[in-house]
Amino acid sequence: MQFHNEKDKILIIDFGSQVTKLIARRIRELGVYSEIVTPSEVSKIRKFDNIKGFILSGGPSTVTRKKFQSVPKSIFERGIPVLGICYGLQLIAKLLGGKIKSSNKRREFGRAFLKKKRSSLLTKNFINKNNSVWMSHEDAVVKLPRNFKVIASTKDSKLTIIENLKKRIYGVQFHPEVTHTENGQIIFKNFLFLICKLRKKWNIKSQKKQLIDKIKKDVKKGKVICALSGGVDSSVVALLIHKAIKKNLICIMVDTGLMRKNEFKYTYSLFRNKYKLNVKLINASKLFLNKLKNISNPEKKRKIIGELFIKVFEKESKKYKNLQFLAQGTLYPDIIESKSSSGSKTSIIKSHHNVGGLPKKMKLKLIEPLKEFFKDEVRLLGKSLGLVNNINYKHPFPGPGLAIRIIGNITPDLIKILQEADNIFINELIKNNLYDKIWQAYAALLPIKTVGVMGDTRTYENICLLRAVISEDGMTADYFSFPKNFIDNISNKIVNNVKGINRVVYDITSKPPSTIELE
Repeated sequence: MQFHNEKDKILIIDFGSQVTKLIARRIRELGVYSEIVTPSEVSKIRKFDNIKGFILSGGPSTVTRKKFQSVPKSIFERGIPVLGICYGLQLIAKLLGGKIKSSNKRREFGRAFLKKKRSSLLTKNFINKNNSVWMSHEDAVVKLPRNFKVIASTKDSKLTIIENLKKRIYGVQFHPEVTHTENGQIIFKNFLFLICKLRKKWNIKSQKKQLIDKIKKDVKKGKVICALSGGVDSSVVALLIHKAIKKNLICIMVDTGLMRKNEFKYTYSLFRNKYKLNVKLINASKLFLNKLKNISNPEKKRKIIGELFIKVFEKESKKYKNLQFLAQGTLYPDIIESKSSSGSKTSIIKSHHNVGGLPKKMKLKLIEPLKEFFKDEVRLLGKSLGLVNNINYKHPFPGPGLAIRIIGNITPDLIKILQEADNIFINELIKNNLYDKIWQAYAALLPIKTVGVMGDTRTYENICLLRAVISEDGMTADYFSFPKNFIDNISNKIVNNVKGINRVVYDITSKPPSTIELE
């Protein structure tokens, strides 16, 4: 994979870790371009001129078996610096002559404390008296390869940080990419600037002109159609393409009836009047609700919504002549996840929240201007394009919308009840300056009713569940600790103002073990 004319980059080899994407983000945050590749892709690389460093990720495999994920040994002989993380460290040791053992007795999961053995460029300004790092491993290196030295250790892992100074090969047993490791970014900073000798050249705002120029070059006088949802990804795509080709961009908004209160009307008006986009609004809410009638299974809901959205979009697209291109808000994590990076079977938790890819039979060429970017980079791009804050910094919202926040069967009445409760919750977050401190927040309806008392009268109404989490990327999350007076206030407001709800509960489960959405 190549990004425009980017010359210097760090190549991250993914061995299936759940947090490999965080490594790429950490590198880019420091002003250096990074790409993620699978182990099988490494052997296909022919030119190494613009690769200034390799990072080997963690992963669920073990090098103690006869067959294990690996890389060509030749990458250690090219003079290009290498940093191994967790499994990456163990792989370096294995390939270069060290010994690794599995141990059920001396596993390290969670916080551990480093003890410095000697100085290293990798750990400059990193290790202090109470340096805590985040461990997640059973295997451990028990014998170093030749010409390697120990830089630091922990109580249960004697070879926690290692290096071969002459060949510029380094390994850390912990995960510097996660926030649980104190000052982990220093490890990457030292690797990039002291060891790889890189300079800060990557800046998301500087990519805007390149993207617009490339769209102009690819599209020429052709027409592009784009599904505009009002989320940050599709909004940034629409604004980028509009900058390049103006009225030759046709945006289609499909109102499924499953969005937040007044959201579609606001988005349609904004893009049509403020940004002067060519937008067509399709009200298909009755069609979607009829198809979802008596459907309670969340996977069936997703499938129905995804397939119906495609049909509506495809039907509308046929009304336009000379369409040649289809624009999509594909992000870099979508590209990474589409690869079989680990070579092992992983559990499917649920199908992706977003509506799936549009049909190939449309015979349109794809334009995916955001396919090299992470979500936070897309927001920076949106800001540089003048996208309003309440869309640019909007919390993630699932493609199926409120359909998966109404647990069980969906009815028009339940949608209206949920829209009102959710609207109160989100507005109170904004009013109390809490919205921007939270990664994602929403209200949901549980599939049971409970007895209540209002004005000496018995009620039997719905339970509203509130969820608010803090996270960096949605891969892990913790619940947000609200002040008690906010919880009291929001409960009273919802119960007193939304007919159909007589009880409010707050979800205090982290991810894992739960997911952020309920379905």
